[in-house]
Amino acid sequence: MKNIPLTILLCLLQFSLHAQVKKDSLFFNNGSMVIGELKKIRLGVVTFDPDDANVITVQQRKLRGISARSEVFRVETIRKKLLYGVITPDTVPQYVKVGYGTSIDNLHVEEIFIAYPFSDRFTQNFTGSVGLGYSYTRSSGFGRFNLDGNLTYQSKRHEISGTLSGIYSQTDSGFTRDREDFNVRDNYYFSPASFVTVFIAYQKNREIGLKRRFQEGLGLGNKFITSKSMYAWARGGFVLNQETSLEGKRSGVLTEGYAQLQFNIFKFSKPEVNLNVRQSLYVGITEGGRFRSDGQVDLTWEMISDLKLSLQFYNNYDSRPPSVGVSKTDYGIIFGIKYARL
Repeated sequence: MKNIPLTILLCLLQFSLHAQVKKDSLFFNNGSMVIGELKKIRLGVVTFDPDDANVITVQQRKLRGISARSEVFRVETIRKKLLYGVITPDTVPQYVKVGYGTSIDNLHVEEIFIAYPFSDRFTQNFTGSVGLGYSYTRSSGFGRFNLDGNLTYQSKRHEISGTLSGIYSQTDSGFTRDREDFNVRDNYYFSPASFVTVFIAYQKNREIGLKRRFQEGLGLGNKFITSKSMYAWARGGFVLNQETSLEGKRSGVLTEGYAQLQFNIFKFSKPEVNLNVRQSLYVGITEGGRFRSDGQVDLTWEMISDLKLSLQFYNNYDSRPPSVGVSKTDYGIIFGIKYARL
């Protein structure tokens, strides 16, 4: 019985030591440091949960070093290298060591493109944003509402993402759905930069006579640029389409070849700016000679933490629209406010 207090004391001491080992640290260029938990690193920004404070985001360029031994991290570098292990400070300022055992890589802090705790990836690795906009003129009795959003989840091999956008009009006589676009895709990486992609999509565009289009696609892709301020990928393959015109005419199953290109350019010094450019080209196989293109350019400025002003330009072209007597081209500019979590 005399040994019970000592046993309890030893258990508490062991628990305390274990808790201390699990702490992560950020070391800043100005000599300060913060202790807590490293959540993730993505596109130049470190997300960190300090002890007794709210979650913070820090630009990588402001860090002298990182210590993250609490978890095994999955680390992608701007040199398209994939690493697993703990992150520890190097003796050289602004450098870190990634790995464990005899497999250790030395990296500059800004060489880390994406990093997240592999053992806790389901809760840590969702990123996304949502944006809204509305305009109304009393003289015309016309209002227009737009929304857009995206959500991405990453694991060891999979990058699953979904995007949606819509434009809706309100008049004295009713409410119309002018344009809708929704897609979900899964990129399976068989190397750090190359992947197999599958996706499903839904589209609606009254301007070019499309009541609805369902798409199922398969292809190959490559993330050919990963740098401190830009990433870009391309993919191509085949899609199956099922279209319905505004008059209710159905197309049956149509086959197309497609190619897509996406650039993302970002600047995290104040003010933070993000430019995202996406363009897709479709070539008809079932309908020889038909060409379609879809594109979107998004530009955002961060006003306050996680709240951004957004400017969006979209374009659509169809050489053979589903409906007769409609325009082959649709384009527009949208202003809005976006809430984003990196």
